[in-house]
Amino acid sequence: MREYRDLTRGVRSRSNAMRFGLLPAIVALATICGCSNEEGGQAPPKAPNDAGSIAATANMPVGKGFDFYVLSLSWSPTWCGANDPKGKSGQCEDGSGHGLIVHGLWPQEESGYPEYCRTRQSDRVPESLGRQYFDLIPSMGLIGHQWRKHGTCSGLSQSDYFAVTRAARERLVIPPELMAAAGSTTLSVPAIEAAFRESNSGMTSDAIAVTCEGRLLEEIRVCFDKELKFRPCPQVDRQACRRDSVLLPPAP
Repeated sequence: MREYRDLTRGVRSRSNAMRFGLLPAIVALATICGCSNEEGGQAPPKAPNDAGSIAATANMPVGKGFDFYVLSLSWSPTWCGANDPKGKSGQCEDGSGHGLIVHGLWPQEESGYPEYCRTRQSDRVPESLGRQYFDLIPSMGLIGHQWRKHGTCSGLSQSDYFAVTRAARERLVIPPELMAAAGSTTLSVPAIEAAFRESNSGMTSDAIAVTCEGRLLEEIRVCFDKELKFRPCPQVDRQACRRDSVLLPPAP
């Protein structure tokens, strides 16, 4: 188908300190307290949303045989309504609360995409590996399908492919508007894209596409280079929904 924070008191303190000759001690104390996030102190700066530093820190494996990635996030209630309305699967059962889930991480070419590639890796994803990603992809069936259709074309092992999938998802900040909702919500497509751009430094309008199924939100697709930095993808962007607004069905 992918998220903010008393000078007067300090001035008075410095004035009183100077009056009583205690300025050095107060300065030292202020230096210590400056590291605290308690009331009256200054909150530490938010860590930058920097894909390069994330990839370097995690020593992230780099895929090969394609040009870039598309991280596809599916609005789970839309899929469940069409495919599992009785909630028989773990993804769709009452109380699951799934909103945006990872549909997949897709190796993409500038024109088109590879699929079902030959690899020495097994077609089957062991449950012991797949269950480590249920917080992202809540279905062994979907996990196995994504590996066979897309992961085999990444040039990565199974474990590395899913590790990069997690890194890509964690690279992305989901705006509050796109969290699972208790009731139906209607949002404009341009507003959804704008919310993602505002929440994710470096993302441009041609690096994201909102897709729809009729009037329902289907997916959010975000493009990354192989080092998980946002990048333009005009072909993917052209596949975006042409509606002015989409309906987000509520999570079960």
